[in-house]
Amino acid sequence: MSVCCTTPPDEVRGTDPELARIDVAGFAAEIEALRRTAYATISHADYLHMRRVERRGRLATLVGYLTVWLPPNPFTAVALSLGQNTRWLLAHHITHRGYDRIPGIPARYTSRGFARGWRRFVDWFDWILPSGWDYEHNTLHHAYTGEDNDPDVVERHAAFLRALRVPLAVKYAFLMLVALTWKFTYYAPRTMSVLDPRTLRRRSGGHILGTAFTNVFDLRSPTVRALWTRCYLPYAGFHFLLVPCLFLPLGTTVAFYVLLNKLLAECITNVHSFLVIGPNHTADDLYRFDFHYHGRPEFYATQVLSSANYHCGTECVDHLSIWLNYQIEHHLFSDLPMSTYREIQPVVKALCERHGLPYRQESVFKRFARMTDVVVGRTSGRRLARLP
Repeated sequence: MSVCCTTPPDEVRGTDPELARIDVAGFAAEIEALRRTAYATISHADYLHMRRVERRGRLATLVGYLTVWLPPNPFTAVALSLGQNTRWLLAHHITHRGYDRIPGIPARYTSRGFARGWRRFVDWFDWILPSGWDYEHNTLHHAYTGEDNDPDVVERHAAFLRALRVPLAVKYAFLMLVALTWKFTYYAPRTMSVLDPRTLRRRSGGHILGTAFTNVFDLRSPTVRALWTRCYLPYAGFHFLLVPCLFLPLGTTVAFYVLLNKLLAECITNVHSFLVIGPNHTADDLYRFDFHYHGRPEFYATQVLSSANYHCGTECVDHLSIWLNYQIEHHLFSDLPMSTYREIQPVVKALCERHGLPYRQESVFKRFARMTDVVVGRTSGRRLARLP
C-alpha cells in the first residue's frame, strides 16, 4: 500500500507528528459527558423535525410524479431524486436507532419497525436490502471504520483502478460511471452478500461479494440469485417497467417520457448520494488503521481521525448533504436524531481542537476532489500503526 506523498512512510505508519498533542483519555472523558448531555436533550421536537424532513421528501416525490409524463427534464428528475434520497436519509438515522429513545412515537419510525418486512416497500424501497444495510453499514462499517475489516474502504475497492497504467482521463471516466450506477453496482451486492441468501440472517466475515459484472451475473451463486430476486428485479421492475406502463393509456410516447425521466432521476440520485457519501472517509488527510481500537477512548479517537465533515448548520444544506456533513459527530454518536448533530457539532469541534485531534471540515466539493485523487492513485490515505 502506498502512502500519502506529503508525509514520510515511517511517520504515517508510526506516530504522525500531527498527532503528537493528542490527549485520548481527556477527549474521551469530555465526549462521554457530551454524550450524556445529548441523550438528555432528545425530545419529541426531534421527532417532529424528522417528520418535517420526511414531508419535504414526500412533496418532492409528489412533484416528480405529477410532472413525470412531460418530456425528459431536470426539474422532474431532480424532484424524484430528492424524494428517493430523502428515504435513504431517513433510513440511515432511523435504523441507527436515532429515534428509539423518544417515547410515544409510532413504531414505524423506530429501528424495530422502519422498512421491516412489507414496510420496506413503503418506507425505503431502494436497490438496497434494509436488513443488509443495517448489518453492512450500521454494524460492520461503524465498528471497523478505517480498518481492513471495514467493508466500505474506498481506497481498497479502488486498488485495481489506482494500479492501472492508463491516462487519468480514463480513470476519471470510470469513476463517473461508478457514480452513475453505484447503488446497484456497489451497495446492492454488498448489502445482500453479508446476509445468508436463504434465511437473510447475518453472516460472519469473508462473504462480501465483489462488484464485478462477472459476479452479479453468476446465477449459480445463491447470493447472486437472492440479489436479483430481492434487490434488482423488484426495484427495476417497479420503477422502470410498472410505472411507465401505468401511463400507457396516455400513449406510448408519454410512457416513454416517464421511463426516460425515471432513468434520469436514477442517475441523479446515484451521483448525489455518491457525492456526499463517498468522501466521508477517503482523503489524503484521513487515516486508515493497522490496529483495532481498545476501549471507548481509542474508539472515539479513531472515529475522528478517519472521518470528515462538510459545511453545515442550515436546514437546506443539511438536507442536501443527507446529514452526512456531520460525519464526525455521527461516528462518535451514531444513535442520535438528525437535529441533535447540529447542536453538538460546535462542541465536538472545540473538544477536538482542545485535545489535539485534527477536525477535518471543508466543502463537499473539496472533499470529493480529495477522494477522487485517492481513487485514481494521485494520493493515498494515511496509515497509522498505533495511537500516540
